Amino acid sequence: METGRRFKTAFILGAGHGMRLRPLTESCPKPLLDLGGRPVITYVMDHLITVGVERFIINTHHRPEVYREKFPDRQWRGRPILFRHEPTLLDTAGGLKNIEDLLTEDEAFICYNGDILADFPLDGFLRFHNTKRPEATLILRSNGPLLNVAVNSRGAICDIRDSLGNPGELQCLFTGIYAVETSILQHIKAGKTESMVTVFLNRIRSNPGSILGIVLDAGNWHDIESPETYETLKTRITAPED
Repeated sequence: METGRRFKTAFILGAGHGMRLRPLTESCPKPLLDLGGRPVITYVMDHLITVGVERFIINTHHRPEVYREKFPDRQWRGRPILFRHEPTLLDTAGGLKNIEDLLTEDEAFICYNGDILADFPLDGFLRFHNTKRPEATLILRSNGPLLNVAVNSRGAICDIRDSLGNPGELQCLFTGIYAVETSILQHIKAGKTESMVTVFLNRIRSNPGSILGIVLDAGNWHDIESPETYETLKTRITAPED
């Protein structure tokens, strides 16, 4: 489906330690855990391919050699994978700034946590972002275990984690999937370990309305946040045939 500007690039966050899934992640990054006979992150890439993503950038830190073992030809379904290693873990914002040289000016791209499983359509989300042209658009859900993103009546995110004391009109769950403009990178300091939550809050303070949210309650969404969640998903998911 046509979405206006094409989102050719996706940045998949794969550099975490996976502490909550120890000991499963001691020798394997969480996005590479097996699910249905293949790594979790391949489901992320398949989801992104549905909206025309042509290349993947994945940041690494813990056990980077396992990524090379799983993707020896640096591609998935014919789309190239670029790995960007972080000797020092930079968190989500620092990791994003660290790939700035791999992006083109004025490019909009998708960020996606590498340990998320989702199957809802992404087309409407991308159309929304292209129409509004905010600095970032976060995919939200109105139900879930952690409703800590506040959205006002205009669809702008006005608070995260009750940091600004603004409850807005609706409290939502953040899915870990968002679209961003490269312009937001100017507000992130190179080499600094920093969360995108901090960046979003700073932009909300200085430029209200620059960070938007869209609620997508259709389909499934899972955060592999515990060994119990992982084991449950293993019993439910069978990898589709290639």
